[in-house]
Amino acid sequence: MKSTRDAFGEALLKLGSLREDIVVLDADLASSTRASAFSGQFGDRFFNVGVSEQDLVQSASGMALCGKVPFACSFAAFLVTRAFDQIRTTVAMPGLNVKLVGTHGGITVGEDGITHQATEDIALMRSLPNMNVLVAADAVAARELTFLSAEIEGPVYLRLGREPVPEVYENSERDFEAGGGRMLKEGDGVTFCTCGIMVNEAIKAAEILEKQGINAEIIDCYSIKPLPEQLILSSLRRTGCCVVAEEHNVIGGLSEAVARLTATGFPVPMRSVAINDRYGQSGSPKELQEYYGLTYREIVGAAAQVWALRRRS
Repeated sequence: MKSTRDAFGEALLKLGSLREDIVVLDADLASSTRASAFSGQFGDRFFNVGVSEQDLVQSASGMALCGKVPFACSFAAFLVTRAFDQIRTTVAMPGLNVKLVGTHGGITVGEDGITHQATEDIALMRSLPNMNVLVAADAVAARELTFLSAEIEGPVYLRLGREPVPEVYENSERDFEAGGGRMLKEGDGVTFCTCGIMVNEAIKAAEILEKQGINAEIIDCYSIKPLPEQLILSSLRRTGCCVVAEEHNVIGGLSEAVARLTATGFPVPMRSVAINDRYGQSGSPKELQEYYGLTYREIVGAAAQVWALRRRS
């Protein structure tokens, strides 16, 4: 078990040794975002702008204009909401090569409470033209998505978490791409489109459903924008129904991205396991997952509903 922010810190250090154009900016949270290791080894390429996400984004934009590849790091709740205007006008509009890294995404920030829990960040970043949106399911994905972010030419938002999460991928896996997704399990009963910590919950749900004679197909939609549309549509044509699971508000995130795709590409019965238009609260990560219904049990229940209504083509 390792947190995605820990894996990001390790990948950032590796990137720094491979590429001299990589620079890192942080809003006085380097020990939490795990950018501190980079600052220790590449101090001349690390910049602490203080408690000011607006300055963080504008400084990163300036460095991108000078040919650098800046990683601008802060808590997702602070980066996306405090600096949305700067992200929109100085990163997304000109399409600059800035990598925005939001750690501590979702409600599993835990006891830090409502102000620190980003549950609308994906929706805001998805709304911006030119913005790529990536979400890591485990440490391996976080590492590879960090490398991918550096390769993508243009703005990227990379969402990471605070809590250690179970392994989903093997350490040898490398095939991650913008607009990509990963088929983790094949099946013909129901499609699971998921991301982040909910990938592991979907895997547990699939094991239960298999005992009930329902074969779930699991897609890790690590690229939420652009979405792996053909991978999802191909799966829906096999299964005829879909459950989306995400650690985010049901409005504006992966659920709505998949709903739009299904509505225009291949309409099927669909349910979402997500935060139902509410804010978070203080509590342990496990308690909050249970309270907000972000577990394998809710996925199993939703799968049973759509399976009974599935489209047979």
